[in-house]
Amino acid sequence: MLRVYHLLIAIILLIFIPIGARFVLPQFTDNKAPTPTPTVKSTSTTPVKPTVKTENIWQKILGKTTVPTGWSVVPCPDKATLLCISDQGKPVGTVEIQLEPVKNNSEFQQHLAAAGIPLGSPTESQNPEYQTKLNTALQAWVADFYTNVAKTRQSVSTYPPQQVKIGKLPGVRYGFVELTSAGGVKEQYISHVTYDGTQLYIISTSFASDTSNFTNLEHFAAFQPYLDAIAENLSLPIQQAPTKP
Repeated sequence: MLRVYHLLIAIILLIFIPIGARFVLPQFTDNKAPTPTPTVKSTSTTPVKPTVKTENIWQKILGKTTVPTGWSVVPCPDKATLLCISDQGKPVGTVEIQLEPVKNNSEFQQHLAAAGIPLGSPTESQNPEYQTKLNTALQAWVADFYTNVAKTRQSVSTYPPQQVKIGKLPGVRYGFVELTSAGGVKEQYISHVTYDGTQLYIISTSFASDTSNFTNLEHFAAFQPYLDAIAENLSLPIQQAPTKP
């Protein structure tokens, strides 16, 4: 009888242990690591504005150029005011142009008034009387420049201003040379200035052994005679595009 009882207990255990294991064991063995949430990295960035290429004014006004054999004269890339001079493909110097609105230049306004040219009046480049008046105003402006040069430099000799044509506009050529204590050339400066009724055009180049448009006096001396021809063939005054109706 006892053996039968033990047999029944064994049968009951064989039936219910697997069933209990199905419910109890998962509580201890099914501790799976949580699936990590993938981190999404943002690829959006603030768009970088493209560099605006500065237009070089020489591209508008440069006309026929005459230079020594093997030399070239072209507007400098990414330089709004410089004209690049090369010899056999090697850069040797530059010419700079400055545009100065006369409305911001009280000194030149006074020179115009003293010469009898109303501020803002149109240029009359073919009128001899107007040319004489403008030359008087430009000469007075150059005299101011020479006064400032004398204050800031020593052993300076200025060149007599000369009347020239800058494009279709009357202008003045001027400059100076500064000597070293040993009598050598420390700095030499050549410039042309004209006025189109609105602004001054100052076209200049220079030599100095440290920092300047030309750092070699020989290159500067070779180029200097050609600057007048470049200035004379400029497309000045600048023709404004017609306004669309």
